[in-house]
Amino acid sequence: MPTSSTSFLFILLFCFSTAALASDPFVFYDWTVSYLTASPLGVKQKVIGINGQFPGPILNVTTNWNVVVNVKNGLDEPFLLTWNGIQHRKNSWQDGVLGTNCPIPAGWNWTYQFQVKDQIGSFFYFPSLSFQRAAGGYGGIIINNREVIPVPFGMPDGDITIFISDWYSKSHKELRQDVEKGINLGVPDGILINGFGPYRFDGAVVPDGITYLKINVEPGKTYRLRVHNVGISTSLNFRIQNHNLLLVETEGSYTVQQNYTNMDVHVGQSYSFLVTMDQNASSDYYIVASPRFVNSSAWGSATGAAILHYSNSQGPASGPLPDLPNENDPYFSMSQARSIRWNVSAGAARPNPQGSFKYGQITVTDVYVILNRPPELIDGKWRTTLNGISYLPPSTPLMLAQQFNIPGVYKLDFPNKLMNRPPKIDTSLINGTYRGFMEIIFQNNDTTVQSYHLDGFAFFVVGMDFGVWTENSRVTYNKWDGVARCTTQVFPGAWTAILVSLDNAGNWNLRAENLDSWYLGQEVYLNVLNTENDTDEAPLPGNAIYCGLLSSLQTDQAQRVNFSGASSLSDGHRRILVMLLIAFFGNFFK
Repeated sequence: MPTSSTSFLFILLFCFSTAALASDPFVFYDWTVSYLTASPLGVKQKVIGINGQFPGPILNVTTNWNVVVNVKNGLDEPFLLTWNGIQHRKNSWQDGVLGTNCPIPAGWNWTYQFQVKDQIGSFFYFPSLSFQRAAGGYGGIIINNREVIPVPFGMPDGDITIFISDWYSKSHKELRQDVEKGINLGVPDGILINGFGPYRFDGAVVPDGITYLKINVEPGKTYRLRVHNVGISTSLNFRIQNHNLLLVETEGSYTVQQNYTNMDVHVGQSYSFLVTMDQNASSDYYIVASPRFVNSSAWGSATGAAILHYSNSQGPASGPLPDLPNENDPYFSMSQARSIRWNVSAGAARPNPQGSFKYGQITVTDVYVILNRPPELIDGKWRTTLNGISYLPPSTPLMLAQQFNIPGVYKLDFPNKLMNRPPKIDTSLINGTYRGFMEIIFQNNDTTVQSYHLDGFAFFVVGMDFGVWTENSRVTYNKWDGVARCTTQVFPGAWTAILVSLDNAGNWNLRAENLDSWYLGQEVYLNVLNTENDTDEAPLPGNAIYCGLLSSLQTDQAQRVNFSGASSLSDGHRRILVMLLIAFFGNFFK
C-alpha cells in the first residue's frame, strides 16, 4: 500500500505537471490518412479520408494552444498537410508545403507541432501535393478566443462547419494527368456539401439514391456557420432559403456585422455567419452552393443542395431552389467583396482592438505587381506563370537548403513586375525585408476568377477594380478598415491590392488556390530572413525528414513512430519529472 509520503509525492508530481502545462496547453491528435470508398455523386470512387472520415476531423483549439498532429501516410504516394491560414509564427518548418517540408513517404508518419499564436477564427487544412485535394483529405480548424477576450457577438447556440466544393468523378491522378496535357478541367460532375451530393430538388437533374446532408436545428436558436470553399477551381455562391447570413468573421478577422442573403465564397476562402432560425418551419429549407460566372447549360447539374431541418418542420423542402442573383455579373460580386470590412473596434486574439494596428499609416518598403497568365507551353510542358516565371520546386526544400547552406537551390531574383522576356521555369523567390511593409497587386489576365493565398500572414485587402492597375489606382485604396485575411479573389480582367507586414521570419508560400493553376507552377515563395539573432525562431525540427541533396542524412523511420518533439515540458522539467517518478515508484514498492 502507498505510504503518506508516497501520496505526497504523487500530489507533488500532479501539481508539478499541471503547473508545467498551465500556461499554453498542448493538444494531441493521431491521424491516419487513407483511401476510402465513397459515392458522393452516386458512383463509387476512392476519396482521401482521415481516421476513416471524409471530410476529416475538426481541429478545435484555443488561441496560443500548442497543437501536435501525428500524421500516418496510408496512401500510395507522398503526402503533406498544409494548414490554410495558420501563421506558424517564426516556425515555417511546420507549414506543410514543398518549400518547407520533405514529403511524408507512403507508409511513413510525421509529427507536426505548432502553436496557434495570437490567432482566432475559421480555417481549414488540406493535402498540398499532387492534386490530392481533389480527392478530399481536408478538414476544419476552429481557433476559439481565450476567455479573457470578449467575442463581439452573443454566444451562438451551436457551431456548424460546412465545406462546399466542386467535385469530379475522375480520380485526382487522372485529373492531374489531364492538366499536365493541357486539358481543361471542364464542368465538375457536381458540388458537394460536407462530402455529400445534392438533395433531389429536381428529378430531372439529380438522380435518385444520392445521400445528402441534413442539418438539424431548433426554432428560435442562433447558430454559427463556418463555411469553407475547399474545392478545386470553382467560385461558389452560398445561401440558405429564406434566411439571412449575418457575417461576423473571415479567416481570423472579425468583420463589421452585415446581413447578406447570399455570399460568394471563392476557392480557399472561409467565412463565419450567424444564422437565426426565425422562420415558421412550414417545410424544410434548402441550403445551396452553386457555381458563379458560368454560362454553359452543362453547369445546370452542378449545384449543391442540402437541407436545413427545424425540429418542428411540417414537411420536406420542395419547389425550385432560391435564385442566384446576378448569376454571371462579376460587378455584383466585386461590390459584395468591397462591402466586407474589418471590425476595428473589436478585440481578437489580443485585448487591443483590431483597428489599433493602423496599417494605412505605415510606409510601404516593397511593391510587387504580379501578373498571371493562363496555361501555355514552356519547354514543351504546359505551365502557368506569375510575372513570367513558372515555379519549379527543388528536390531539397528551401528551409533545409538554408539550414545547411547549400548553394544553387534557389535564386532571390523574382521580378517585381512582368519582364520583357520569354516565360521560363525557375526556382525564383521574392526577397522580402524582415519587418518591412509590402504592397502586392495581383493582376488577373486569365478568363476565370483566381484566388491567391499567402502562408504565414494575414494581409489587408485594400482595393480591387476592373481594368489594369496603375499607380493612380492607390487613391481608391481603403486605408482604414480593409479586412485582414489570407486568401483573396481576383476577378478576370481586374486587379486586387493587398498590404502585408513582414513580421514573420521564414519561407512563405504565395500561391494560386485554384488547384490547376497552382499545380502547373503559379506560386512563389516569400523569403523573409531575420538577420538578428532571434532565439524565439524555431530551429530545425528533431524529427525532420531529409530528401533531395540531403537524403543521405535520413535515418530509420522507426524513430518517427511516436509524437516526435511533442513534449509539453522543457528538458529541465522533464529531468525533474523523471526523478520524481523514480522516487515515487521506488517508495511505492518498498
